[in-house]
Amino acid sequence: MPLRPLTAIACAALAASGAIVRPAPLVAQRPGALAATFQGRVYDAVSGAPIAGATVTATSAGLSARSDSLGRFQLPGLPPGIVRLLVTAPGYQRGPLTLPFAPREVLERELELEPLGNAAATDSAPRAQRLPAVPVTAMPGMGNRFIDFERRRATGRGQYRTRDEIDEGQYNSLQDILRNMRGVQMLCGGGSCLAQMVRAPMGCPPLYIVDEREDNAFGPTVALRDIQGLEVYTGAGDVPGEFAGTNAGCGVIVIWTTNGRAQRRK
Repeated sequence: MPLRPLTAIACAALAASGAIVRPAPLVAQRPGALAATFQGRVYDAVSGAPIAGATVTATSAGLSARSDSLGRFQLPGLPPGIVRLLVTAPGYQRGPLTLPFAPREVLERELELEPLGNAAATDSAPRAQRLPAVPVTAMPGMGNRFIDFERRRATGRGQYRTRDEIDEGQYNSLQDILRNMRGVQMLCGGGSCLAQMVRAPMGCPPLYIVDEREDNAFGPTVALRDIQGLEVYTGAGDVPGEFAGTNAGCGVIVIWTTNGRAQRRK
């Protein structure tokens, strides 16, 4: 016969008879179940180049992580609340910062480090020599903020539009740009249009990344005047590893806006 929970009258009767009534044990939260993650990229504040081997340390939590060849790092297991961090790399000034973390939050930041001055060099160090000027024939870059954009564009995977190309194309909206890209179709109805990748199952919308953050609500409505760069990946085979996720197989649309992300808090 299955056991039934005791009623309040039954519990009172047991207490009166001298029996020990113990409350049901509480289910404990697993350690680390609420832990947050800090990830991002460390780069040279002067050249904009990624810094490999930089150490990002959560001094208040006793955790650390090192950046890879692209300057990227991931530091999981952080306790919710205020966390003090320190970013260090050989040849660079130390970069302290303090950030608040919500339970289970994945917070991403770009961290810049200033190179040490020439005062640290010894007199015996070889002096730099002036080289003859070399003509530059490559197209100018879009600035330090768009290093990842330029890196992915150089691979030849995906489709890209810069601000200059958007102006030259005389597009009217984000949907107008997408409509002219291969492998993208627009499903219109009720006065609005949604992007659908040809290779994706119907009803599987693409993932929108706005200024390096996933934003499927705001992404489709970004005003054309605010777009500085656009990346479009129509299938799982094109999507870079940093954008891999549950909807990556349905395509990814990466948007860079005029304002960019919020200022880093230090």
